[in-house]
Amino acid sequence: MAGFIGKERHTIDEKGRLMIPARFRRCFGKGAVIGNEERTLADSEGLYIMKAPDRSLELYEPFIWADMRKTISALSDFNPEERLLKTLMYESLETVELDRQGRIALSREFLEHAGITKDVVIIGGDTKMIIWDPERLLSVLQESAGRFSSLAGRYF
Repeated sequence: MAGFIGKERHTIDEKGRLMIPARFRRCFGKGAVIGNEERTLADSEGLYIMKAPDRSLELYEPFIWADMRKTISALSDFNPEERLLKTLMYESLETVELDRQGRIALSREFLEHAGITKDVVIIGGDTKMIIWDPERLLSVLQESAGRFSSLAGRYF
């Protein structure tokens, strides 16, 4: 089943809220089976948002984050590199609630990390949504334009 696919432009309102595109909201919970029962976003604790190293924001549904959490939890607290990775991951993570209008509130820290002031581009990345400042995304795409063929050739 397809996840989040496509790209949309939206605006952050004066309270720092972002409207999640309706076509992405319709994908919430698809394929989410926990135990023997199917779950929806309404049954969950909210969405997980993470500051990505490329200065974007990544938004995950709880059932997707649960798998990542298992991987992170398996890292050793006694191995300095693994402990550092855990710290870096959890320092960059928050939960956000989806309101009745389909919006999430983004903290100032997260907006500043991504360089977002008003406009955003939301990219559907299958199991996550990736939120970019439009100018920063354009810059990354322009800088990386010539790499698509070599990357695709390496991984496909």
